[in-house]
Amino acid sequence: MNKIIIAIDGYSSSGKSTMARDLAKRIGYVYVDSGAMYRAVTLYAIEHGMASAEKGVDTEALVKALPEINISFTPAGADGVQHTLLNGKDVEREIRDMQVSSLVSPVAVIPEVRHRQTALQQQYGREKGIVMDGRDIGTTVFPDAEMKVFVNASAEERARRRVKELTDKGEKVTYEEVLENIRERDHIDTTRKESPLRKAPDAVLLDNDNMTIAQQMQWLLDLYHSKCPE
Repeated sequence: MNKIIIAIDGYSSSGKSTMARDLAKRIGYVYVDSGAMYRAVTLYAIEHGMASAEKGVDTEALVKALPEINISFTPAGADGVQHTLLNGKDVEREIRDMQVSSLVSPVAVIPEVRHRQTALQQQYGREKGIVMDGRDIGTTVFPDAEMKVFVNASAEERARRRVKELTDKGEKVTYEEVLENIRERDHIDTTRKESPLRKAPDAVLLDNDNMTIAQQMQWLLDLYHSKCPE
């Protein structure tokens, strides 16, 4: 069977990473979390004093540092999760916290950051057989992807999911601060000049507001099999 590229785009906390990872596992494809790549760059900027809630992002310093930022992924381990490595260090937990979440969109709008990450992402897809999720995968990174999905859910539902995810990890957050963060990220993602978040004309819309994980997976598998009949 010929392998294809599957691009899953959508809003923050819409569940696209979970479904992309699970779909890749089900069909034997490689999964790449493009959002984790931007989060890793953001974490680097925070740790090196280039980004903070008070001062924002020092774009000039971060752009100069980009050649020093190496991002890679481990194979999925016993927990079924592919971990993100920043310059060889496992930062999977650190890149998911609220500090990174609050600064990742301002970092991701920087053209030089996007160009570098896009080039790296395109390298991953050379052999096809890949599932990648993000904000501009089907529009910029892989405009010719054979299967494109755009995921949406209400900001309120996404905030509820995000609060549960963070509290399950032991983080103390409030629904109000998470909802505000999601709405701010939505605005930045959809209005940025460089590769804004939008549905590709040939992407299939998945509104998962009222869908279970099992229902989402069946929906994705049905779409995949329509693209790659056995």
